[in-house]
Amino acid sequence: MLTKALNTELPQYSRYDGAEKLNLLGLAPGELKYFFEGLGEKPYRARQVMHWVYRRGVLDFHGMTDLSVQFRKRLDLVATLDLPEIAHTDRSKDGTTKWLVNVGSGQAVETVFIPELSRGTLCISSQAGCALDCAFCATGHHGFNRNLTAAEILGQVFLANRGLKIEGAITNIVFMGMGEPLANYRNVMPVAQLLVDDYGFGLSRRRVTISTAGLVPMIYRLAKECNVALAVSLHAPTDDLRDQLVPINKRHPIRQLLKACWYYAEGIASRQITFEYVMLRDINDSLEQARQLTSLVRGRPAKVNLIPFNSFPGAQFQCSSKHVIDEFCQYLRSRGVVTTIRQTRGNDIDAACGQLAGKVENRMRIRLRDKVLKRLS
Repeated sequence: MLTKALNTELPQYSRYDGAEKLNLLGLAPGELKYFFEGLGEKPYRARQVMHWVYRRGVLDFHGMTDLSVQFRKRLDLVATLDLPEIAHTDRSKDGTTKWLVNVGSGQAVETVFIPELSRGTLCISSQAGCALDCAFCATGHHGFNRNLTAAEILGQVFLANRGLKIEGAITNIVFMGMGEPLANYRNVMPVAQLLVDDYGFGLSRRRVTISTAGLVPMIYRLAKECNVALAVSLHAPTDDLRDQLVPINKRHPIRQLLKACWYYAEGIASRQITFEYVMLRDINDSLEQARQLTSLVRGRPAKVNLIPFNSFPGAQFQCSSKHVIDEFCQYLRSRGVVTTIRQTRGNDIDAACGQLAGKVENRMRIRLRDKVLKRLS
């Protein structure tokens, strides 16, 4: 199951062959240049179109008024700028907004906007479901269906901007929604590039974060190709416990994971790796485990983000008490480890960390159903 979920090849795009309309949304800058060269156009057309799409939010070629009328008509014949559709919107009493985004074939993913005094964070999904099956996460509980396309990932940003109707509301974007971003590297990478490109959304690299459960080879690759901020779902200080909570640890144990993290941090000046640590009552919240965690990250370019566990139907865990979380946090801080406690937001609409489930039909269940139907026919 995990192997089928991994999609680690970079997108390949040859010159346009005229077979069908190409969705330009989410194409990396280099790919967009190839597209226009394939049409016999100059490469600078890519910058023009990117400006209209990502800086001005124009998704109709006819509205791109510095392009000739003839060229706009031609673009309309060979290309599209299609967005996914919003199926439902929920708004929390704390201001958090969650969108259920229809990605076709009965699948839907969730996108969450979290407003704060100094910033507005958009949490986007990269897969319909997740194959990593972390024990405390609602997404993995529902199984895995497929990787999202670059257009479906980036489309969430456009849909959120439209839904919020406030220019500049989104200041930070995190790949922390449904799915493992580095398992869909092929489609996540061009989106990350567009978010920080001067002709794209133009965000600071510090304001774009990719979160991973620990796909070590892809961390090394990411370090060479797109140095945005990195967050790692650690959740346990020992391999024995992490094997249970985060099964990918059996393939890439903590020692290998941390080695990749320090390599990543070395390539980015003054950048810390954020280690996410969900607080599970009587599972990973003892002071001895705080000591073990300290020994892993103290003196390194690291900060720890403690996350109160947010329950979901079928969950087998409980959240640590506030007293225990505070004590755990204080222990880390007293040993020189930069530590924060994440404020739970959107819990009343199931939009908090670990609660995103969307609408996913597990691909494995689909195959079993099809086999049964074939036998009955």
